[in-house]
Amino acid sequence: MMDKHELIKMGARAELARRSFFDYCHLMAPDFYKRSRQYQVDLCQALEDFTTGKDDSNVLIIDLPPRFGKSRTASLLVEWLLGQSPEWKIMTGSYNETLSTVFSKGVRNTIQMLKGDEDIPVYSDVFPNTRVKQGDAAMNLWSLEDGYNNYLATSPSGTATGFGANLMIIDDLIKLAEEAFNETRLDQLWSWFTDTMLSRLEKGAKIIIIMTRWASRDLAGRALAELPHMGFKVSSIIEKAKQDDGSMLCDDILDATDYERRRQATSPEIFAANYQQKPIDVQGRLYKSFKTYDKLPTDNDGNSLADYTGSYTDTADEGSDYLSSYIFDVINGEAYIRDVVFTQQPMEVTEPLLTRKLFENRVNVATIESNNGGRGFAREVDRTLKQQYQTSQTVIQWFHNNQNKIARILSNSMWVMEHIYFPVDWQTRWPELADVLLRFQREGKNKHDDAPDALTGVCEMILNKIQYDDAPSVADQEAALHNLGF
Repeated sequence: MMDKHELIKMGARAELARRSFFDYCHLMAPDFYKRSRQYQVDLCQALEDFTTGKDDSNVLIIDLPPRFGKSRTASLLVEWLLGQSPEWKIMTGSYNETLSTVFSKGVRNTIQMLKGDEDIPVYSDVFPNTRVKQGDAAMNLWSLEDGYNNYLATSPSGTATGFGANLMIIDDLIKLAEEAFNETRLDQLWSWFTDTMLSRLEKGAKIIIIMTRWASRDLAGRALAELPHMGFKVSSIIEKAKQDDGSMLCDDILDATDYERRRQATSPEIFAANYQQKPIDVQGRLYKSFKTYDKLPTDNDGNSLADYTGSYTDTADEGSDYLSSYIFDVINGEAYIRDVVFTQQPMEVTEPLLTRKLFENRVNVATIESNNGGRGFAREVDRTLKQQYQTSQTVIQWFHNNQNKIARILSNSMWVMEHIYFPVDWQTRWPELADVLLRFQREGKNKHDDAPDALTGVCEMILNKIQYDDAPSVADQEAALHNLGF
């Protein structure tokens, strides 16, 4: 039994826990939350400032390595906030219904825990007036005695209908590397977040996204990139297990020896995502970099050094596909991209658009894949050039591509990175194209392959790897180029 001194000490600790979120964590789990672990002190203070309004951000993104207490801290935060006020209406979203239920039951059971040992603090020691409402304690939806609908746990497969939240916590929606590589799944998670979860927010609500950075377009990545454009103020806490200066984030949890042991036992992509917050698709992307140029090469008199100006076009196969076309100068066997058409617009838009681009760039040879309507597309472009623009400067040639698309892209990727040059500002000029090319995965499920497919076509065109069908003969093409001065 505690003596008077111990009772006073316990009361002081409980009072500190009511006032400070870190002190609450330290009281409830002293073996894990320690003042010597500075990242925990900083994390708890950031969460307290964010939820109490000292930080005026609307969204807080937290990226931590495994076993550093992401979910545990989120659970304790919910407990602490509900003890502060029954006005909190908190919604948490997890990977699936099982995890969301575990999260919910953990919080609910902590609040309901009875005192069994005077030496072990329980929730009621800190918040004696906070209790779960009797008869309203379902696993995933429950209320406090003085509140209404205080807590809902859900998932992308669950429901949030009829519930409003002034705090939303999203906790690790991606659990498998396969999902990080699956762009369709990433899009589904983003749609769930924007279409379902954001619609549940009350005025002035806050959002916390806690996760390991799996992919550049995972929820955290897209939130950082897109939510500011929707009017949200976004802040972030990103912690690597091994800091940039070589020190460890917390030697108590993961020291340098264990870090190196795990690095050697884990695939590089998975390890970088889990421990260094480096998205897996950055590690696994096909094109590591592209060469660029400031100005097209010229001779001393300012004349172009191009052997000829070419174009390669892959027409859209389906409604969601892109027409992807590159216009380029060939100089000493290398391609310098001059212009790009990359769009999902229909053929009645893309035919005149590409035709105009070919005319304006004085393209000499234009190759168009004849698959899926490409032959008719090519003939219409040729007809328009001759009748509307009254020019025969461009030789239009087409072919049926029956080779394995992914195999072609992979086998030619090194040549593409070494011998194709983009304008130095290409990512700003063609952001949608840049997004597809820079995220395209060597392995995994890519949503779109039109841009790398056409870029591979540029390579094959220059290296004469293409066997044309009923387009103009090679002799006719060479004669046309000769007549144009090439």
